[in-house]
Amino acid sequence: MVAPARPTSRLRHIELLILLGALQAFAPLSIDMYLPAMPVMERVFHASAGAVQSTMVTFLLGFALGQSLYGPITDRFGRKPPLYASLLLFILSSAACALSPSIPWIAAFRIVQAVAACGGSVVSRAMVRDLFPPEELRRVFSMLVLVLGVSPVIAPLIGSYLLLWFGWKAAFVTQALLGCVCLVGMHFRLPESLAHDAMRPLRLDIIRSSYEQLMKDKTFLGASVVCGFSSAGTFAYITSAPFVFINLYKVPTERFGWLFGAIAAGMVVASQINGRMPHRIPLWRVLRLANLVQLASGLLLLGSVLTGIGGLPGVFAGVFAYVSAQGFVFPNGSAIAMMRHGKIAGTASALLGTNQFLIAAVATIFLAFLDNPAVPMALVIAASGIASTLLNYLTLGARLEAMPQSA
Repeated sequence: MVAPARPTSRLRHIELLILLGALQAFAPLSIDMYLPAMPVMERVFHASAGAVQSTMVTFLLGFALGQSLYGPITDRFGRKPPLYASLLLFILSSAACALSPSIPWIAAFRIVQAVAACGGSVVSRAMVRDLFPPEELRRVFSMLVLVLGVSPVIAPLIGSYLLLWFGWKAAFVTQALLGCVCLVGMHFRLPESLAHDAMRPLRLDIIRSSYEQLMKDKTFLGASVVCGFSSAGTFAYITSAPFVFINLYKVPTERFGWLFGAIAAGMVVASQINGRMPHRIPLWRVLRLANLVQLASGLLLLGSVLTGIGGLPGVFAGVFAYVSAQGFVFPNGSAIAMMRHGKIAGTASALLGTNQFLIAAVATIFLAFLDNPAVPMALVIAASGIASTLLNYLTLGARLEAMPQSA
């Protein structure tokens, strides 16, 4: 059986990108849509800010650890079968969050919701590697960030008005409904991209061999860990944003979505600039420059928070620069990691996501240690910028970015 044909029609090409982007969007939708409701949940359940933030930590942990389950499965059974199970589980767990009687129950169901959301992220990245040649990966991943970036722009806006009109539960109900819509679209319009003769047996020795191959590849490991530390700073901001902007700086709930969306829009614009860069500009060079921008903006943000200079505009500027640079980090880091492992794209996608979100989850644990939410947020962002830049210089560069090992 021959490999699936590459998308040829421009309209079909756009449709595939939208569908793959929608699968990637389950994580940001699950994270961003209920952000405006977090201070309200704090009051409704008589819980601390740290307890409410634990619902974010459990999601990130579940999202990190769950991805490793999908990699070998998608390389064995194809890309679509695991999607059916993951989308159904996402719908049920989202509804369960809305019906939960306490914060611990929400935190528990958020783990299940995260494991379910992993399916879309792992499969969509693997499908990109299946359907597009290595030299196109930077452009395609940048286009995915455009679709993906719409989620953090509109999700808090939607969440703000859902909160005002229907209460905190509405965000989770809406997530369940969006899961239903995506399930229908995936069933009818998304093709199976893994050729039958490319499926790998689901044996322990083969799974171990695949992961050993990835762990021995310094370029893959470096790119995935650099993406992980860079993302840790972004998720530290996302987790702290409601408490920093709404509680600390008294931004009205209905305006929070606009503020949050403006920062996310910076990432979207950056990703589209990245996608239009000439192929002669090396991926590693763009990634390194983006990490340096995150290092500088993280240190400036920390200085602003500790000294009070700049107030809300100073915090906004530092976060805006850091998150915008993520629009260069994710596409280039993902392309560098995935381009060398076409034959085990599902496993590579899973390990890439695991490294990224496990680091982010561990980093967000430190956000509840201080009463002023802006200080731990700035500390984690600055530390993330330092770590990602240092690891970039240690693991990536022109010598390591070679032609793909496998197509």
